[in-house]
Amino acid sequence: MSDPSTPLLCPRCRRLISRSEPRCPYCGLPHPAGLHPVGSLLHWLERPEDFVRALIWVNGILFGLSILFSPTGVGLSANPLRFLSPTSESLILLGASGTFPIERLGRWWTLITAGYLHGGLLHIFFNMAALNQIAPLIVREFGMFRMFAIYTLGAAAGFYASYLAGIALTIGASAGLCALVGAALYYGKRRGGIYGHQIYRQTSGWIVGLVLIGLLPGINNWAHGGGLVAGVVLAGLLGYNERRPEAFWHRLGGGILMAGTVLALGWAVASATIYRFS
Repeated sequence: MSDPSTPLLCPRCRRLISRSEPRCPYCGLPHPAGLHPVGSLLHWLERPEDFVRALIWVNGILFGLSILFSPTGVGLSANPLRFLSPTSESLILLGASGTFPIERLGRWWTLITAGYLHGGLLHIFFNMAALNQIAPLIVREFGMFRMFAIYTLGAAAGFYASYLAGIALTIGASAGLCALVGAALYYGKRRGGIYGHQIYRQTSGWIVGLVLIGLLPGINNWAHGGGLVAGVVLAGLLGYNERRPEAFWHRLGGGILMAGTVLALGWAVASATIYRFS
């Protein structure tokens, strides 16, 4: 057993505290040493690399299910953009968004679930690579719950912009990713200094890349633009750790969004399974 007097870094705010502390005196994280079951869960979730890894796993599992649920097989053409591409029917069953699912099927909850679906192997590979790069930064500077709120609400805003623009069917993590880019842009500009300037410059380069990618056919620029703007706005409203540590209402709101996302994805998978295999 570890010596209670041994200091450790709080998994949320990364400040040095005593291992025996029942709650971090700086950010209020309960059981920072992970000695309690709930504390152990929070300790695991609030390490940026573990939380991001969990998000990537969820995307990967949903991609595998979309392939499994495709009734006519999947794309195996030589075109890399079409390799392992699930059918539109499978994606609709699992929660794709757009005017068709929302207006014809009344599935407003797809504004949440669509961000966990992808149209092919390259699509999910590049999105998850980008998520693995930018999400740890946002978790570190905003906290896990604010990061998830920006990611989820930003994606929903992007998909809603797509709906207003008349996009029939849309999927992908890129709307949420653009929200994280917007949050990073706000953080870099607002923080200033050498570190803030570096973040701002790097984020500006990502935005240039998004603009160039948006010139390709089939790219949903409405989702990208809506997510980016929403990310900037949400970052300004929620604040970041150096100016405003994560408070109870941040954790409460983020926790509600997490629970709602789990329920929406669970409902999508359950209803798709019943429909496909009944």
